[in-house]
Amino acid sequence: MIIYVEDKRRMEEAVSLSKKINATVVDIEPPKEELVVKYSKDKVALTADGMEMTGDFLRMVKRVEKDRWQHELLVKAARFKDQTEGLTLMDCTAGLGEDSLLLAAAGFNVKLFERNYVIAALLKSGLRRGQKIPELKSAILRMKVYEGNSIDELRRIKDGAGEVPDVIYLDPMFPGRQKSALIKKKFQLVHQLEGQNMDENDLIQAAIDVHPRKIVIKRPPKGPYLGGIKPGYSIEGKAVRFDCIIV
Repeated sequence: MIIYVEDKRRMEEAVSLSKKINATVVDIEPPKEELVVKYSKDKVALTADGMEMTGDFLRMVKRVEKDRWQHELLVKAARFKDQTEGLTLMDCTAGLGEDSLLLAAAGFNVKLFERNYVIAALLKSGLRRGQKIPELKSAILRMKVYEGNSIDELRRIKDGAGEVPDVIYLDPMFPGRQKSALIKKKFQLVHQLEGQNMDENDLIQAAIDVHPRKIVIKRPPKGPYLGGIKPGYSIEGKAVRFDCIIV
């Protein structure tokens, strides 16, 4: 992987990332077939073979309107009798953060954990740009990104070194579920970064051990229960199912 700094003012950020992932930093545009993290004036992007992926929340504007988000299955699964305001939620598999944005729009204070440093950089970039969109600003201010393995954080919380969240959200399906051929190609870029999947059994057990009020798990409609653990109930849609465990 190569880190390309198009805007020299972002060199410090790029060098910081390069140390985390052991990548080369250049200021001359690499060949298009290379897997590149590009730092430009206003964003961080992952590029390869003419494709580009960024953290971009602009298309979420309509979905975060109150008359829209309150009908989202994820929000229905996460809240308690319509209560969300002021509650804390830990998103253990943040990815590019769109689910977390919906939950923040609904009133949750969301901690987003992303173990891949490149994806975390895309996410942080998307959130910075999203704050400039008036319809998204209040929700984004309730979101905070943490780099690292959420299983380690859950174990730290279990040991009494952190605050127990009201809700823990798990989406181990990220990033390989989209139907669009173009989106599938784009997410192949992320697959190159992710390496081995997080151990699902360790993830669900670590979440249970923390004893939050609720665990919400995103699954394919016909998919097996995560870790073989049957939920208390599920909320199902045509394209996704949310399993809910009351601990």
